[in-house]
Amino acid sequence: MTTVKLLLHCEDKPGILAEVTDFITVNKGNIVYLDQYVDHMENIFFMRIEWELKGFLIPKEKIEDYFETLYAQKYGMSFRLYFSDVKPRMAIFVSKMSHCLYDILARYTAGEWNVEIPLIISNHPDMAHVAERFDIPYYVFPITKENKVEQEEKEMALLAEHNVNFIVLARYMQVISENMIEAYPNRIINIHHSFLPAFVGAKPYHAAFERGVKIIGATSHYVTTELDAGPIIEQDVVRITHKDSVTELVNKGKDLEKIVLSRAVQKHIERKVLAYKNKTVIFS
Repeated sequence: MTTVKLLLHCEDKPGILAEVTDFITVNKGNIVYLDQYVDHMENIFFMRIEWELKGFLIPKEKIEDYFETLYAQKYGMSFRLYFSDVKPRMAIFVSKMSHCLYDILARYTAGEWNVEIPLIISNHPDMAHVAERFDIPYYVFPITKENKVEQEEKEMALLAEHNVNFIVLARYMQVISENMIEAYPNRIINIHHSFLPAFVGAKPYHAAFERGVKIIGATSHYVTTELDAGPIIEQDVVRITHKDSVTELVNKGKDLEKIVLSRAVQKHIERKVLAYKNKTVIFS
């Protein structure tokens, strides 16, 4: 069953919900999902609605134009339209750590996600054997301070060649440039431990161990030009005790990171995330 997914936000006004649902039902669309939310502080209306394409009177290629003309302009809406039979194309960026990469590829291979992964990009050759095992092309772009701009231009050309829609940073240990962020706004997903900014540096788990923390966490978010401060998609925590060693903290942290990242990626693939300013609305 092919469905149409519509996500929108605009200033909250009376009648928007009725107008959008009427647009679908009048044109013989069968609604299979509807969720909406009003941010009363900002006075912004958010909505996600999905309906079956079969039997819909407006041709698939004209739905966006119709909605733009009839409703988006009238209400000042920002909206995105997606079709379930068009798989998003995801590029994975990775460095030397494998836990998030393996988890993503396992879910992909198991058919859990309606997505295509045409390539994996890295700044190191270390994970090439993982890509080979899953039969996905692996490209290495060593990055230094001197060649960073040139290498990212090559990466972006490769992403465009493969029609990549969004990027997942599976513990990719490089700062993404402003040019790439602007090319993929709210379409680059990152994961990091939730010690930031309390435990900065290369060994956060060691620092947390020394401090005697009782919980550790992970945060997945869209990448913005402000480091690790983009709209948050998913978070979780796990309790620890004084009995946990640094190694156990690291292992628990890795496990949490891969789970939180995969949850965020799944929500993005399912088109259940709507970013507004520096926050997200996550539809159920």
